[in-house]
Amino acid sequence: MPDVPLQAPADAPPPSARTRVRRLAENARYDAATVRRIVDAAWIGHVAFTDDEGGVHCIPTACWRVGGHIHVHGSNGSRMLKALQSGREAALTITHVDGLVLARSAFNTSMNYRSVTVYGRFEVVAPPAKEAVLAALLEHLAPGRQAQVRAGNAQELAATTVLRLSLDEAAAKERSGPPIDDPEDLAWPVWAGVLPLRLAPAAPRPDPHCDPAAAADPPPHVRRWSGDAAG
Repeated sequence: MPDVPLQAPADAPPPSARTRVRRLAENARYDAATVRRIVDAAWIGHVAFTDDEGGVHCIPTACWRVGGHIHVHGSNGSRMLKALQSGREAALTITHVDGLVLARSAFNTSMNYRSVTVYGRFEVVAPPAKEAVLAALLEHLAPGRQAQVRAGNAQELAATTVLRLSLDEAAAKERSGPPIDDPEDLAWPVWAGVLPLRLAPAAPRPDPHCDPAAAADPPPHVRRWSGDAAG
């Protein structure tokens, strides 16, 4: 599917041969600012890895950035986390779909998107950095909530594995704009253009067991979710 080139890519070269985008290379970006912007807009990433039996897996999981690393976490018994701790190569991908690009031909129909692929080996985050990184996850999900909830206890922290993957070997790819049709198709009598797509927050739903005072006066990060509070 042909795509619209972005403006000239940043001067940053591909950090490795496997990160070099070959298909529609004009839409690739390798600079840290672009990579971090796309990562920071995500809550879910997909981790691809192999296991000791030769199986290939691609697992969706929560992810978040702290500094120059992207992090994942889970139970100590997780097959994925056990495999990633072995030092094997892995890849993590993030994709945001921003719209459907309806062209005048089936071949030129496309999507607008932002994506990042990160390659490397995960490493374990040990205490005391582990606690701070987990706190950053909660702040990523709901800024301000970490100070309000019960902190994880020693047993919960011990049962949780946190891994990080450096963003040094990453590639971003983006597409935006209208369809690009062949000149001979421009007169084709059909609607063409972009169907924009975005996530839209709905009104918060308090838990039935929520403290009555808290339910009646939710904190700013809850009110902001549906646009009821500034900031």
